[in-house]
Amino acid sequence: MRNLSIHRAAAERIGAFLVQGLSPRRLAFTLSVGFVLGCIPVIGVPTGLCVLVALVLRLNQPAIQAANYAAMPFQVALIVPLARLGARLTPHSMQPALNLSALATGIAQAPVQLVMHASSRLLGQLAIFAAQALLAWLLLAIPVAFVMTLMLTGVLRRVPALAAPQTAD
Repeated sequence: MRNLSIHRAAAERIGAFLVQGLSPRRLAFTLSVGFVLGCIPVIGVPTGLCVLVALVLRLNQPAIQAANYAAMPFQVALIVPLARLGARLTPHSMQPALNLSALATGIAQAPVQLVMHASSRLLGQLAIFAAQALLAWLLLAIPVAFVMTLMLTGVLRRVPALAAPQTAD
């Protein structure tokens, strides 16, 4: 029983530390930015980008990274849909003749051979694929972050631990 109270006290202290001095709106903005940056369709980029954005905008580092890590499954799941949306937004001359199912089969069966014999054409097509996914993400990022910030602000204002610090944003 005593162990449970010690864990509860530690969790409360850690929670208070994470949101120390943050208003609900500022925390909502931090979480929204972290989540949206975490969905960038380029693997490996979001963590460093979240660090930089948090430093520049003076956002809470643990909160933005928590949102970034929460977004990782969405990042992977959104790569192909974002690339398809980006393909619809770009001219037909920029459409790669990349067969995703054939590429996935090649990666699954012989990944080393695929990489060793990758032609510049394949790498060029993958670059176009990534650029199209990034274009779609760029168009959706700001509206999604705005809507998420509004929604999270309303939710976070109902949290008693966050209701007290009404600091200026």
